[in-house]
Amino acid sequence: MPADKDKKEQIKKKRPAKAKVKGSNRIAKWFREMRSELKKVVWPTPKQIVNNTLVSLSVMVAAAIVIWGLDQIGSQIFQAIRLLGSR
Repeated sequence: MPADKDKKEQIKKKRPAKAKVKGSNRIAKWFREMRSELKKVVWPTPKQIVNNTLVSLSVMVAAAIVIWGLDQIGSQIFQAIRLLGSR
């Protein structure tokens, strides 16, 4: 029986040290995996970046114009209803 208790105590003493090493290994492993995944990425060329940026800006400007136009129409309708209600 005393030998079993000694083994259990030794296991308990070893666990925190293993957990500490295991945690740092997990972080190192995560960085290694992240680095290997980033090597697989097909990065866009500068020309593609410029093209995608211009398309995005164009869509944003078009959306802003549409929203502005709808806002103006809504404002005119609201003013017309207000004028009709005041008579």
